[in-house]
Amino acid sequence: MQLLRSAFIALSQNRHLRRFGEHSKIGRRLSSRFVAGMETGDALRVAEALNQQGMMVTLDSLGESVTSEMEAHRAAEVYHHLLDAIAERKLKANVSVKLTQMGLEISPALASEIVADLVRHARATGGFVRVDMEGSALTQKTLEIVRQLHARPDLKGNVGVVAQAYLYRTEADVEELLAEGIRIRLCKGAYNEPPEVAFARKIDVDLNYVLLSHMLLMSPIYHGLATHDEKMIGAIKAYSSQHGIGSERFEFQMLYGVRRDLQRRLVQEGYNVRVYVPFGPQWYPYFMRRLAERPANVLFILRNLLRA
Repeated sequence: MQLLRSAFIALSQNRHLRRFGEHSKIGRRLSSRFVAGMETGDALRVAEALNQQGMMVTLDSLGESVTSEMEAHRAAEVYHHLLDAIAERKLKANVSVKLTQMGLEISPALASEIVADLVRHARATGGFVRVDMEGSALTQKTLEIVRQLHARPDLKGNVGVVAQAYLYRTEADVEELLAEGIRIRLCKGAYNEPPEVAFARKIDVDLNYVLLSHMLLMSPIYHGLATHDEKMIGAIKAYSSQHGIGSERFEFQMLYGVRRDLQRRLVQEGYNVRVYVPFGPQWYPYFMRRLAERPANVLFILRNLLRA
């Protein structure tokens, strides 16, 4: 297993394979299925198409951890453009940012300042910024920055965060976030975390996901429940029905290109559905590193290439 992870990491750094992948027929097929395209315009066209199908969208400009303040500001400019375009086109969409792309590993203060500008822009245009969650080593810093931003009167309500069900700490984190009125996107988690910080067995992650989803559903705040697992979706439907929680109180969230049949079915059933749409020229290293984090995703990707 470790050998496989190392192989994917090595592949993610191979410039020749990257060039081939981004320009080959199979590379284009992969990118068109799971990545909206290389340019902002590609992502906006996909967002419009999904809106026409009754789905909302989260746009994410793919990128690796930046190494300079200039790179961080350049990455943020893409999001400022997105926020303006979303407002101009009246799209039902928001944006998702990773703090490492905004300079977190250079300076937490830099990342906080850059994201504050984005949230301020989102507020002015009627938008919303979701701060994504990365590896567990960054969980505390990420939560601290989001809570600080949300506590500001000029930013309150326009910034949210992601909670990962496989971390032991997440139940306590969710309690604190709910107490402060912060919107949460709940997912299972995709990083390869050590057993000291995360549940190792799928059944335990699933049980914690259901527990956390109940906490979110019972709160008065609008949250996103991100999963492609039909068992989890069924549990959410049953709990919301039993407790008189209307479908307008929450949304299901799924990845672009994954279980499109299920996305359409949920819309037809009257549920809110938001599709996470990544885009940008750095899709190849992003894609390979996701496989390195959890090699089982290889089968998942191949299986879903054959789904409707």
